[in-house]
Amino acid sequence: MEMLILIAALFLAFSNGANDNFKGFATVWGSDTLNYRQALALATLATVAGSVAALFLAETLVQNFSGKGLIADAVVNTPWFIFSVASGAAVTVFLATRLGYPVSTTHALIGGLIGAGLAQAGGVHFDKLMETFLMPLLVSPLLAAILGALAYSAFRLRSAEADCVCVVEPELISTSGGIAIRTVASPSLAVGSDEDCATLPVIARFSIANWLNKLHIFSAMAICFARGVNDTPKIAALLLASSLLGAQASFWWLAAAMGLSGVLFARRVAERMSHRVSRMDHSRGLAANLITAVLVLFASKLGVPVSTTHVSVGSIAGVGMRAQSLDWVSLRKIMWSWLMTLPLAAIFAWSVSKLF
Repeated sequence: MEMLILIAALFLAFSNGANDNFKGFATVWGSDTLNYRQALALATLATVAGSVAALFLAETLVQNFSGKGLIADAVVNTPWFIFSVASGAAVTVFLATRLGYPVSTTHALIGGLIGAGLAQAGGVHFDKLMETFLMPLLVSPLLAAILGALAYSAFRLRSAEADCVCVVEPELISTSGGIAIRTVASPSLAVGSDEDCATLPVIARFSIANWLNKLHIFSAMAICFARGVNDTPKIAALLLASSLLGAQASFWWLAAAMGLSGVLFARRVAERMSHRVSRMDHSRGLAANLITAVLVLFASKLGVPVSTTHVSVGSIAGVGMRAQSLDWVSLRKIMWSWLMTLPLAAIFAWSVSKLF
């Protein structure tokens, strides 16, 4: 039985990595800042780093997703309950991944907990479900959309003609009045187009586009890191509840499974996130990514079970609405897949519980 739990948990981590690993870099690929292979390599590196760091940063999430308080204590640590939860969530996320839909592993896990709990005599504590899980999941994409729109509005305040920042040589200042005194002013900063900077005595020159690209890539890595911190402990809770592996071993195994699956199977979800939700440029992508990274990292630290998928899509949608580039048809399809995730995972987990 312990081996079945290990296989189910690793399958869930594998499905999670294939569905989620690339989401931080969706705006990077969508804006042609990097090609797919470059983006995937950095996404995988940051995700694995976040998964390992979760061992030290996200203890509260491990406790929340152990099922304690949501499911009766007599049920929550039984091997068949743990196996049912992991199996139901894993199958749901894997099917969505193969269809190319970005879904929430958090939703799938909650559905698995509900389905497996309903199949047992102890049942589900729905007050705990609403307070701890459902409210953050409902509020977070709306908050991300609002903040994404505001962040993009702030980015639009920058002059579209500003291409570079230049450090200009100091000017020689002479005084009048018959006194031969010469002083040198301090170097100054100039912001303008490439043509403007070319006419100035420049000491140093910094391309705004290059720095925005670097910041965009950094924000994408921050999202992938935050996603690793946020999702790994939720899956690790299943292994730790079964006392199958120690904490360190659990996190390392899950990090490896998530990294491998992203390399092998992330393309379909990456295509939908990068090119079908909203047209991206550097400013839009950076605005969406910064909001996603901040919200997910704060939620992870506070132990709030938000979905990286929901926050990421919410921020992209908010930016798209503000920029009037949102594809509403694609967004509706994604939202339908969200609505189906929890009940499908519950049905699968309930079926596994009853089958065995």
